[in-house]
Amino acid sequence: MTLQTRPPQTSPRAVVPFLPESAPFTPEQRSWLNGFFAGVFSSDVGATSLSPDESAALLAGAGPAGEEDDGAPWHDAALPLDERMKLAEGKALPRRMMAAMAQQDCGQCGYLCESYSKAIADGTETKLNLCAPGGKETLRMLKQLAAEMDGAPAAPGGAAPQAQPAAPLPSVPLGTRENPGEVVFLGRSRLNKAGSEKETWHVEFDLAGSGIEYRVGDSFGLFPVNDPALVDAVLAALHAPADFPINEKTLHDVLAREVCLGAAPDALFHLISYITGGARKTKAKALAAGEDPDGDAAALDVLAALEKFPGIRPDPEAVIECLEPLQPRLYSISSSPLATPGRLSLTVDAVRYAVGGRTRHGVASTFLGGRVPEGTRLRAYIQKAHGFALPQDETKGVIMVGPGTGIAPFRAFLHERMAAKAPGRNWLFFGHQRRESDFFYEDELAGMQAAGCLTRLETAWSRDGAEKIYVQDRIREHGAELWAWLKEGAHFYICGDAKRMAKDVELALADVASQHGGMDLEKARAFITELKKAGRYQADVY
Repeated sequence: MTLQTRPPQTSPRAVVPFLPESAPFTPEQRSWLNGFFAGVFSSDVGATSLSPDESAALLAGAGPAGEEDDGAPWHDAALPLDERMKLAEGKALPRRMMAAMAQQDCGQCGYLCESYSKAIADGTETKLNLCAPGGKETLRMLKQLAAEMDGAPAAPGGAAPQAQPAAPLPSVPLGTRENPGEVVFLGRSRLNKAGSEKETWHVEFDLAGSGIEYRVGDSFGLFPVNDPALVDAVLAALHAPADFPINEKTLHDVLAREVCLGAAPDALFHLISYITGGARKTKAKALAAGEDPDGDAAALDVLAALEKFPGIRPDPEAVIECLEPLQPRLYSISSSPLATPGRLSLTVDAVRYAVGGRTRHGVASTFLGGRVPEGTRLRAYIQKAHGFALPQDETKGVIMVGPGTGIAPFRAFLHERMAAKAPGRNWLFFGHQRRESDFFYEDELAGMQAAGCLTRLETAWSRDGAEKIYVQDRIREHGAELWAWLKEGAHFYICGDAKRMAKDVELALADVASQHGGMDLEKARAFITELKKAGRYQADVY
């Protein structure tokens, strides 16, 4: 079977094809191939995913049609789940499942929000717990929606799908989530100076022999290990020995490397409700149903859940079956393969926060920021960017907004443009708390300015004065020139927090279009929508 796509240069976005259900593959093979095509084709600027129906129409010479034209108004990471579900009311099941996702298109699940929901709805993906950013909230909604599939006919009209002849499953490429490569951890250096309230690290890896190749804009997937102190505490709460056998492994190893010890899943509370009684049984059932009887449900990780019901002695194997798998973590890559071939770097905030008298640790961030020794070999992979890449025309200007660790992909962009001697202008907006302690890569950026690669640098410091200044304030302040860049064809990029910063920046850009482009608010928003459709407004948010 031949898949045909429109060449990227003839369209502002590239097409990611999906195999239709009529293709001569088993459901499992079709699911794998769809994911493979998504990884291959999404490396083009502005790539988007097509449904099986859209792909079939495309192969027949028609354009996308049907439900995909609804615009997915819920596809906004800043919207709470209940609002997203309200916007999707009355839609087909795959669309409502899409609305239940976290709307970040982060790729941690191995799909986009849209393709993951379709894979669940058509039965090619059975796991409902892969949306890491959505957490328990998304999982509960997906379970509720998946219940609608029970007893439903396997195919339209109730007809059973006809068996397709099996085709050999292609070998999984090395350096992908399904077949990670091995990289060497080279070391870390602290980016904050004395006086900072943050702990941010520049982390480097050697890719030699890993099979991993990447482009700027891609993300790096890492398989972390849980904090040994937390693992020991969970073992103590279970009253179980570290060498308790779990499927030819030890309980300690499974807790360290295979299961998530973060937010306690509903299944764990179900298990607890079966082995306790009275008021504690009622409380465990309430927690399993998503209720919050004591006002602490949001703070209950696996250890806290076990400690909330002291004295219980659940079977360790039953507990393991209740826990979610430990998912890989994705980070924006902050290096350029053109500038530093064979090397890859990240910019990582080590996450630590206090809850109930105990310090919680980000699994991968503190692993990278302190626990992993230099020279350690780690399993890792590349998540290809979905519509987040430099313009193919190197003469185009680039406007980058990346506060905090959001600077990561833009450091990569700048190194790439400098190494390629790209003639286009580059403008970076960077912000953090304090200039003296939180100005990441200050010397590098100064060198790029001196070399003529970084045309403009605007900074915003929220804790240096009586008035808090953010990147969106700088965007409004320099609106006239920014508007001139956009009118000349510049591309606009943003990286960082999806729920607040990204929204605030988009509002600031709408204000610029309104004030300097002579538009009312509705036309300004339409202008930004057109930028997005043309691949000139791209976001990497989390």
